[in-house]
Amino acid sequence: MENDHTARSRAKTVILILGIMLVAANLRAALTGLGPLVGAIRSQTHLSNTITGMLTTLPLLAFAILSPLTPKITRRLGMELTLMVSLVLLTIGILVRSAPSIPTLFIGTFIIGLAIAVGNVLLPSLVKRDFPDQVGPMTGAYSVSMNVFGALASGISIPLSVEAGLGWRGSLGSWALLAGLAVLCWLPQLRYRHVTKVYEREGSIWRSALAWQVTLFMGLQSLMFYINATWLPEILHERGMSIASSGWMLSAMQFVSLPISFVVPVLAARQTNQKGIVVATVIFHLAGYLGLLFGPAALTWLWMICIGIAVGASISLALAFFGLRTHNARQAAELSGMAQSIGYLLAAIGPILFGFLHDITETWFFSLMILVIASILLLIVGLGAGRNVYLSSNGQRKAPVAVHEAQI
Repeated sequence: MENDHTARSRAKTVILILGIMLVAANLRAALTGLGPLVGAIRSQTHLSNTITGMLTTLPLLAFAILSPLTPKITRRLGMELTLMVSLVLLTIGILVRSAPSIPTLFIGTFIIGLAIAVGNVLLPSLVKRDFPDQVGPMTGAYSVSMNVFGALASGISIPLSVEAGLGWRGSLGSWALLAGLAVLCWLPQLRYRHVTKVYEREGSIWRSALAWQVTLFMGLQSLMFYINATWLPEILHERGMSIASSGWMLSAMQFVSLPISFVVPVLAARQTNQKGIVVATVIFHLAGYLGLLFGPAALTWLWMICIGIAVGASISLALAFFGLRTHNARQAAELSGMAQSIGYLLAAIGPILFGFLHDITETWFFSLMILVIASILLLIVGLGAGRNVYLSSNGQRKAPVAVHEAQI
């Protein structure tokens, strides 16, 4: 009997981990697959760089709108059902985006953003709840899954469009298969419904200096990532690289980030503070962007490696902060919702401003300087977010709040 119970418990954990990995796999693929196709979309739809940048900005606006509401929705529906609804919505959004119409291109993109916002907010909270002693390794594992499929989407979007003959719409629509697979694998979790009841009123995290530092760290690294995903292929193409090769260069940058995105949360969880990791991350950001600005084109691969290391470190560290700076799953969800709301609102400015500056200056110099400035700001807020303190309404260390997890 005990062995049977242990086997069932292990099977339940394995199924949960598989579900988490597949949810994470869908948090970037539908967005990063867009970047290499921007040129084809612009030429066929005759949209300007500024308007085309909205295809990246719309999901970020959706993140900003829905992220602070997600914890409230979750308290009503339960985490498992909320994630299932988001996965179904993601599948629908991908299919709408690939329909033969310019309005549906933007409508579907916004729906995709709403769906991904839920997963962005809830995965750190889910890890904090179900794996409280393995926050670092689990955050690293799902960061790897997110980055693997994000990188794969960047690399195969052009081959799917051109070699496979799907066109850019078919290439974008193909990611509905991955979302559908996640729906199927998450179905077993609907047998459980966890509702968090808090017996002690907490102060608002919006008054916490630490929460704002984590939020700005999340926003700045997101701003840089989505600028990279949208415009780096175009920058490299204008410098003489084929559009297919530039797409694979973006993919390679993300593959470089994979081991880093796993190792950094593990290291962060073992250290009393994460300031050293923040400094190292920013050094790689600056090396990559300054290399693109002033370095020889022959070393483009080196600059992309530096950016890849920085991207992997910054996103995984931002996600780890949600667990490392909080006491419980409810706090992690609240911090994640705040950080991803304000953070992605900040990030939404990036792709449009980046394209707008290129449109009016006809050079990428001023656009790339945005990334240099963002790197410096990332260092400033990261040193604050990396302190060994916990979240409270006034930013000071606080004893854990009494929390009860009810399973229905």
